[in-house]
Amino acid sequence: MGRFDRLLWALVVGQMITSAGFSLALPFISLYLHRERGLSMTVVGAIALANGAVSALGRVAGGELADRVGRRSTLLGGVGCRVVLFLGLAGLLAMEGPVWAIVGVYLAVRITGALAMTAITALVADVAEAGQRVEAYGLLRVGGNVGWAAGPALGGIMASRLPYWTLFVATAGLTAGALGLLAWHVRDGGQGEEALGAPAGLREIVADRRFLGFMALSLLVFVVAGQLVSTLSVFTVDRLGLSEAHFGGLLTLNGLLVVAFQYPVARAAARLSRRGLLVGGSVLYGLGYLAFGLFRAYPMLLLAMVVVTGGEMLFAPSALAVTAELAGGKDRGRYFGVYGLAETLGWSLGGFVGGVLLDAFPGWPLGTWGTVAAVGALAAGGFSLWDRPPRR
Repeated sequence: MGRFDRLLWALVVGQMITSAGFSLALPFISLYLHRERGLSMTVVGAIALANGAVSALGRVAGGELADRVGRRSTLLGGVGCRVVLFLGLAGLLAMEGPVWAIVGVYLAVRITGALAMTAITALVADVAEAGQRVEAYGLLRVGGNVGWAAGPALGGIMASRLPYWTLFVATAGLTAGALGLLAWHVRDGGQGEEALGAPAGLREIVADRRFLGFMALSLLVFVVAGQLVSTLSVFTVDRLGLSEAHFGGLLTLNGLLVVAFQYPVARAAARLSRRGLLVGGSVLYGLGYLAFGLFRAYPMLLLAMVVVTGGEMLFAPSALAVTAELAGGKDRGRYFGVYGLAETLGWSLGGFVGGVLLDAFPGWPLGTWGTVAAVGALAAGGFSLWDRPPRR
């Protein structure tokens, strides 16, 4: 533990608690809107796309705020607002409030989470040495996935026995606990020698062609990764006839694998080519989701999730470390804001595309998941060429 700043450990634990709360309730909202409120999967996917739009704005705004007013204020403000919003969602669901109000509060939850997440990623880059960043982001992901391992399993059990609104009460309580922890421990991290010089504005960052190429390819990977929640929940429960607990088990496996193997993978990855890690992660993502279109037996679906998680463990910490390196220190918040723009848009576009594919191929799973795998293959090809020196 002495290899890393105490602030990093506070962020890891805070991420664990907030992820447990989020994954306890939010993965099931697509099922609620589709099955209980009668929305088509195309409409549910459109809501996911709207989520991406507002979350992307939140990530960019969070990067600007993190550089201008400080990481701590941005982080605590975002987490604190989420507590209130989760309680509001619980009330709306308990009273069977209008769908537009539920969707509106849900989108507000996502934008405040986006503000907080940008501050967290910038803080990690502030306190970790350049050679330790892949490991540091790996640890952050371990904390988050401890929460992801516990949250869906508990949420699946609660959803099958209790009214759905009670899940959001539990989520609000966990988020409030994380807020107290972060308020006690988190300070604004120093940006070190890398930060010397005037910070770039958003226009200059957008003009960074090397970074924009990386973001465009990462967007494709995030579209693939975005099938994990909305698309996969409806596919496993509504199309394959499995239970909410089975879907929760898939997410729990994902979280447990990251908890067990993300840090060793990150330590090994720190010695390997960034390009190779990005390519490998994209390929595994695509192959894992392709398997969901080929198999129906639950053990095989668990194996498919193992492959998907392998891609996640290679790609996610490496992409964050590359972003920190390209930022150079003086405007990390803004660079991570643009990274978050690609991540949130990709995940939400993934939910929209997945919803359209499920409606387009209701009886042909390979049509849905083969298309998703093709996007992963396209990203892998692009990363194999990205940032190569020009031939003479």
